[in-house]
Amino acid sequence: MADYLQLFVDETSWYNDIVLGSLLPANWLAPLPHFFRGWLRNYIGGTLLYLISGILWCFYIYYLKRNVYLPKDAIPSKNAMLLQIGVAMKAMPWYCALPTMSEYMIEHGWTKCFSRISDVGWIAYLCYLAMYLVFVEFGIYWMHRELHDIKPLYKYLHATHHIYNKQNTLSPFAGLAFHPIDGILQAVPHVLALFLIPTHFTTHIALLFIEAIWTANIHDCIHGKLWPVMGAGYHTIHHTTYRHNYGHYTIWMDWMFGTLRDPVEDEAKKI
Repeated sequence: MADYLQLFVDETSWYNDIVLGSLLPANWLAPLPHFFRGWLRNYIGGTLLYLISGILWCFYIYYLKRNVYLPKDAIPSKNAMLLQIGVAMKAMPWYCALPTMSEYMIEHGWTKCFSRISDVGWIAYLCYLAMYLVFVEFGIYWMHRELHDIKPLYKYLHATHHIYNKQNTLSPFAGLAFHPIDGILQAVPHVLALFLIPTHFTTHIALLFIEAIWTANIHDCIHGKLWPVMGAGYHTIHHTTYRHNYGHYTIWMDWMFGTLRDPVEDEAKKI
């Protein structure tokens, strides 16, 4: 068992070397505990991913494709985007505690994680991945919905994110502009799944960081019209009505629980 758990430690150490080894001197890293190295790597990696993906996406949709995807009056101001970056940067150290804790629990054998796909085979891996994604979709839907329905949670946590409630105040940078506890709560289903569903460790880490890209995408106000994906068209409605489209990757949970509102049908009603 100890030998198998060492595979997880070796993998996270490799990630640490990739991210931290190129930025910090070895004599700075050596005294740091493994747990803190993991947190520092997640913080640096998460920050770079958030800023680089946000800057590139904003440059593309607001400048290279200006007036193609969005009318001029729907483009957020620089001040609005800087405010969102500020909120996200204050929360980022706390966000990064969650993947660091999940790594700690995995390395100590508290979860159902497995290190290699060959341990279970590709068919089982894909089945487990599907179960993981369904669980996460269900969990995030209800966590998000309760952050609206339970008034103190909305007032003291989720309202921080919902000050961006019009097209010209939403941008990819709003994707992580949450109260830190709010952001952590909405990511908790990713960690809870590890105790219930056998999960490939590398896939789990990748999906956590894909969240940063996905949340940027659904706040750009561009409706991709790719059914059944819960894209920006659906999420923009969520930011304007507050009572619809709580889902994450797909529309299924909103459809099942009666909170779905279609952006195409909305546009048709305005004509």
